[in-house]
This record gives sequence, C-alpha cells and structure tokens, in this order.
Amino acid sequence: MSSLQCLRRLHLEVNRPELAVMSARTQIAFDIGHRVGDIAVQIYGGGAGEYIEYEAGLGKALEQTRELLRAGPREPVFEATLEHGGVLVREDVLLPQQGGWHIVEVKASTRLKDEHVQDCAIQAWVHEGAGFSFERFSLAHIDNQFVYPGGGDYAGLLVEEDLTREVRQLQHSVPLWVEAAMAAADGPEPKLAVGQHCFTPYECPFFRHCWPVDSDYPVHGLKGSRKKLGQLVSKGYSDIREVPGETLTSEDQYRIWRVTRQGVPEILPAAGAFVSGLDWPRFYLDFETVGPAVPVWPGTRPYEVLPFQWSCHVERAPGELHHEEFLDMSGEPPMHALAEALIAVLGDRGPVLMYTAYEKGVIMALAARFPDLAGPLQAIVSRLVDLYPVTKASYYHPDMMGSWSIKAVLPTIDPSMDWEKLEGIHEGSEASTAWLDAVHSNDERHREAVRRQLLEYCRFDTEAMVRLVQFFEQTQVR
Repeated sequence: MSSLQCLRRLHLEVNRPELAVMSARTQIAFDIGHRVGDIAVQIYGGGAGEYIEYEAGLGKALEQTRELLRAGPREPVFEATLEHGGVLVREDVLLPQQGGWHIVEVKASTRLKDEHVQDCAIQAWVHEGAGFSFERFSLAHIDNQFVYPGGGDYAGLLVEEDLTREVRQLQHSVPLWVEAAMAAADGPEPKLAVGQHCFTPYECPFFRHCWPVDSDYPVHGLKGSRKKLGQLVSKGYSDIREVPGETLTSEDQYRIWRVTRQGVPEILPAAGAFVSGLDWPRFYLDFETVGPAVPVWPGTRPYEVLPFQWSCHVERAPGELHHEEFLDMSGEPPMHALAEALIAVLGDRGPVLMYTAYEKGVIMALAARFPDLAGPLQAIVSRLVDLYPVTKASYYHPDMMGSWSIKAVLPTIDPSMDWEKLEGIHEGSEASTAWLDAVHSNDERHREAVRRQLLEYCRFDTEAMVRLVQFFEQTQVR
C-alpha cells in the first residue's frame, strides 16, 4: 500500500525507517483502528472463533492459519496470517459460509475509499496465492448514524460493502504492483518529485526527508496546492523568499511571500479597532472534546463530538482577570453537567470569545442534545465572537509559516506561549486520547497526572486568547 502511494516512501520504510517521523494524529489513527478491530472480533465472533496471535511469532501465526484454513470453514478466524510472493497479510475477519470463506476487511473510516479496494485486492491475491479460495470479499466500515444502545451491544456499528467483483477485477494488477514494490525496496532510492501524493491518501512520515526543510522559511510554508508547491521544489526553490512572486496564485500566498521577504510582521489597525469595541465582561472560552469511533455512552454516535472539559478566562473589566474551568474524570457522560456549569459561569451578558467556530458547533450540539438547557445555550451562541477572522485579516508574522492557527500565532506575539513547552499534552487530539485512556484506567497516579496536564493545557488555550486580545489592544494604542 505504501508503494501505491509512493515508491520512494516504500524504499525508505524498508531501508531507512529511522528517518520516519510519525505525527501524533497518525498514531491516534492507528490506535482507533486497533479499537475498531477489537470490536469487530466481538461483533463477528460473539465469543466464538480463533484469533491468530502475532506476538507468538510470524512462523507460528502462518502455521496456525494454514492448519485452520486447510480444515475448511467451520468457525470465524481473526487476523488470519498468510504469505505469498513475498507479501504478508493479516486478514481481519474470515467467516465460514456455505461453499467457502467470506473475507471481511475492517476499516475505522465512515465510507469506502479507493485505497480500500486496492488493499482488499492485495489481500485476496495473497489469500488465493497461498492456496486457499474465498467466496466473497467485503469491506466493513463505521456507520456514523449508529446510535449506541449501551450494554456493550455494538451490533450495527459496522456496515458491509461487497467488493467481490471489484477485487476480482484487480487481480491481474496486483502482481505488477508487487513487482514494482520489490524493485523499489531492493534498488536505490527512487528520485520522485514531491507533491500532493505526499499527503494523499495518507500523511507520509518521510516529509522532512523529501521536502526541503533546512532553510529559514521552507517553501511548504506558502500553503495552498501541494501539487504546485511540489513543482516549485522541483524547480529548485527551497525558501519562500526565493520564489518569484509571479508564480503565486492566491492572495494568501502572495501575502505570506511579501511579508516573509520584508522580514517584519504585518499588523493592521483593524484588529485593534475590533477588540477595543468589545463590551465587558469578556469571556475567553475553549472546549476539549472526544469523538470515539466506538461510542462509549448510550445515546451517542461514532465520532460524535462530545465535550468533557472547558476553560474560561473571565475579564470583568480591564485588568480584572480570573479563571474558571470544568473537567469531568468520572467516566460517566459529562455533557449535561458541563453545559450547566458553563451556563452558570457565562451568565447572560458580555462577548464570549473563541478562536475559530469550533466552540459554536459544540454548544449548538449541546443545545440539541439537552432541550432543558437549549434556551440559555442558544443565548450563549448569540454572544460568540470569533477572533480567527480578524486575526487572519490583520496579522501575519513570517514565523507563522502560512498558518493562522492560534498555536502558530501566539509564539510570534509572546515566545513564552508555546504549547510544546507543556507537559504531556500539546494539542487537542492528544488531550482526547489522554482523557479517554485516563478515565478507564485504574491507576490513580496516572489519572491524576492526566487531570493536571489537561487542566494546564486547556487553560493555556484560553490564556492564549487573552494574550492575543491584549496584543491587538496594544497595537491600537501605538
């Protein structure tokens, strides 16, 4: 599958794996896949079947699989391990049916993707090449309309799509894919240009090896089309300041290029005018949320965004700042208590500041979930003020590298405001994962450490907004 994305990626995975840099987001995606795989065993096995353990060794896994499959379809087999032509596969689910096996590949996504069909075709090629037949091949993915009834009942979480015909049609292509992959693995590093394929269908862990990143302002900081950025790299440009202005195709790119070449940040007076017009009191709000692929609480759906924490800096008047927070570590559904506490703190007047519209979506979802709180929650929505649009329109610093995320903006305003300096948790997906892990842990020391890190992280987010507003107000005074 790596070779189908990029032969250079495959070569590096085989020959120089130490160059890989796995993002937190990619690692979390792997963890989600494992969780969905565990639930698939429950759904398809119902306590029956054979699970092929990988930890006992590859040879034993291959031998155990061969013995089970030679005996014929009798009960489900999970993680069947087969090899053919130098390609190893672990098949998620084998189901016995009249006349042969039904192979089911399980994905944590909510829809069928092109790369899934290729993945299944490779597995089918190995399965038959190893000497075993199959009757059907399906891909099972998450049904995001599934509502968890509770009690560990996940029947209906996965929906199947029959790919037997598509998989059969690709069987003649698989040997060609394998041949190309083998040649890339055994030969010199392919000299392939960078571009959109570095991010599609998967984020490549060798980005820092293939893209020029050693200059002060690497070209990828222009953002926009990765294909066009790759073309700039292919022409020999490694720094934003080297790129000819006439090659740029968007206003954002031209602005990034212009400010970076000037070497000084751009601060327009509109930002100061905007924040000076905000009423008092001011509330700076940020949520932390979780959206598990496998729902945890009855009445919730896969990947549904559910808040478990908020931070709010409250500024009653200039210089009168204090902090409020909510965090539920009980493991019970936190949403109703969270919403009640939020309503109590925000009161009924004053702008509620956020950075991007994420908080708005969270509050609207809470209002829809809890009719008894819908009125005050919708009133809060009417008071929300998004700092992102005015920040993007009025401020850019070369060190932001084309990003107006608050994590890119704040270190350019106040170097001490750097999330990487925090302990344990540095971004939202890490917070979600840490919280889910902690609330289901029996290790009290671990739970307390995560609680402390979550409070520090979320508070840091709202403190960052306070600092941003102060910065814009200071520019207005100047």
